Order: sequence, then structure tokens, then C-alpha cells
Amino acid sequence: MKQPIVGYHLDEEGHWVAELACGHCQHLRHQPPWTERPWVLSAAGRRSRLGLLLGCVKCDRGEPRDLPDPE
Repeated sequence: MKQPIVGYHLDEEGHWVAELACGHCQHLRHQPPWTERPWVLSAAGRRSRLGLLLGCVKCDRGEPRDLPDPE
């Protein structure tokens, strides 16, 4: 199921993670490498990708949210 990117955060290893509207997270460190995706490295680049739809395997599997429920 495709979900829009609503934000980003750094994980404990310093890798950028996309936060999806469904409450799941997806690392941006995987293929293709950052050298082919320079937008990951700048705040403006990451903002430019807000709303981009990503496939969410966790939704497809019915996994619980990674992020806390919004209040």
C-alpha cells in the first residue's frame, strides 16, 4: 500500500528515516545509495519529497505503527 511521506528523523545510527502517514517508518539508507539520491542529504531536499508516495510493506502485512498514535 502506498503512503505519503509526512516527515523524517535520524535513527540511533544517524541514518535518515522517512515517517509515513500510516505511522510506519522506512529507512532511506537502502538502494539506491545516497550518491544517487542527493536530496536525502539536505533539509530542502527532504522537504521537497514530503507527500511522495512510498510502498509500505508493513501496511500490507498489517504490522502495528512504528510511531506513537497522534494525540
